[in-house]
Amino acid sequence: MSTTAKNTPQSHHSSLPKTPTGITGLDEITDGGLPKGRPTLICGEAGCGKTLMSVEFLVRGAVEFDEPGVFMAFEEKASELSMNVASLGFDLDKLQEQKKIKLDYVHIDRSEIEETGEYNLEGLFIRLDHAINTIKAKRVVLDTLENLFSGLTNQAILRAELRRLFQWLKEKGVTAIITGEKGEGPALTRQGLEEYVSDCVILLDHRVINQISTRRLRVIKYRGSVHGTNEYPFLIDDEGISVLPITSLKLEKKVSSDRISSGIPAMDTMLGGRGFFKGSSILVSGTAGTGKTSIAAYFANETCKRGDKCIYFAFEESPKQIIRNMHSINVDLQKHIDKGILKFHASRPTLHGLEMHLVAMYKIIKKFKPEVVVLDPITNLITVGSVSEVKAMLIRLIDFLQEEQITVMFTALTLNSIITEQTDEGVSSLVDAWLMVRDIEFNGERNRGMYIMKSRGMKHSNQVREFIITDKGLDLVEVYLGPDGVLTGSAREAQKLQEQTGYLLREFAVGNKDRELLRKRKVLEAKISNLQTEFESAEEELNKMYRQEELVKQASSKTREEITSRRRGEHGGEKGENNG
Repeated sequence: MSTTAKNTPQSHHSSLPKTPTGITGLDEITDGGLPKGRPTLICGEAGCGKTLMSVEFLVRGAVEFDEPGVFMAFEEKASELSMNVASLGFDLDKLQEQKKIKLDYVHIDRSEIEETGEYNLEGLFIRLDHAINTIKAKRVVLDTLENLFSGLTNQAILRAELRRLFQWLKEKGVTAIITGEKGEGPALTRQGLEEYVSDCVILLDHRVINQISTRRLRVIKYRGSVHGTNEYPFLIDDEGISVLPITSLKLEKKVSSDRISSGIPAMDTMLGGRGFFKGSSILVSGTAGTGKTSIAAYFANETCKRGDKCIYFAFEESPKQIIRNMHSINVDLQKHIDKGILKFHASRPTLHGLEMHLVAMYKIIKKFKPEVVVLDPITNLITVGSVSEVKAMLIRLIDFLQEEQITVMFTALTLNSIITEQTDEGVSSLVDAWLMVRDIEFNGERNRGMYIMKSRGMKHSNQVREFIITDKGLDLVEVYLGPDGVLTGSAREAQKLQEQTGYLLREFAVGNKDRELLRKRKVLEAKISNLQTEFESAEEELNKMYRQEELVKQASSKTREEITSRRRGEHGGEKGENNG
């Protein structure tokens, strides 16, 4: 697998000119590539990938950097070499026709070598110089030194010729790779001298632990340049070699304040109403059967519904199983696969070591460029590594995904064991959000409860929610608190029914009270009306008596006045008669 020239810039920390290899990850480890115009030694045991790495160095140089190269083999014939590397997608015959690469096989026979003080490599130099000049090569590979010097036992001659070879390559100004077999004990090579005269030494290792093989690379030395000093796993597949650099020690990753939905509205509500942070890491842990995979599938489905890409790494179930099972909760993942926005990658943890799984995921993610990644479940990885090794792997994966601003969701199986508790505790400290789903057993039933153990950087609920899985999907509902604690399932339904019944009874009682009060009000109002009528009748009777008395008074007064008036008139007539 290759990187372009843009991906392998010269580091500003080093003034040493470098030649980018084009091999994924190697240029990052070597801070820009191999030393330009100087020899590099690649050593290791048989089968560790020395020849393949050398060939890819030449092919990437010729194709991507327009630097022709010469491959001089002392072990494999040109036709054999072309056939062997064709599985990596390298067409050496075509490159030879284009004069971008020249393959040259030099046969070395021990019986033909005479050990004399005059023995030298002049013939090799002439042949190599002709090949370099023919295609104006910038890169050279010699594979392997052991075959070249297989007939020499005189250490003085051997050391002198080795120094001449490396010095001649430097004078030619070509960037060279020389391969060598690993020596016995601490020696990196069989001769024990190549590593001292080389400017850069890379050690390849192919080890088997617990019946699982892993290839690793380490830069032993690099004159004039900083470089990674750790062991780095690398993968050989149909696209070449991929080296996975160890994560950077600096915590300088970019972060986003954008939020993405979990696919479950009630869960988003518990997370402040907006879901998870984009580019964050989420852990969903719980016992078997609590719905961890369903939550992960819902999250992947919601991602694809937005039109974003998602990769689902399955370590327990096959993609077809997951797709079939998710139909039971009304989730159709197949349509997203058909659209090319959902990709499944299923493998047993025992297929590779942890490093190889990490390299494979790194490569797939780089190629597919998803917005969301799901790993289900990470606890299965314990079968191929210890808790500390799994944690170290996840640190590197999370670091890489954060660098790419990719949101990742892990699922983890929780058991009543020390190992799984350590896994939960170890992984939970790495992630940004931790959801825990637990069984709640009560009243002869097993129901599910969900907790948000932590969610960095956002307000979140601290309450337990009952996690419900139905043929309509996933949902979270509030739990009920009864005399015996949290109520879920049928106990919750019974409590709801009881509360509804009590509410209806209270409503009925209140209605009866209202009706009784209304009747009393009407009776009282009737009494008041009667009293009012009686009062008005009495008042009217009294007023009538008042008027009668007034009329009597008026009549009496008038009668008196008339009587008085008459009396006065009579007295006046009598006086007149008397005067006459």
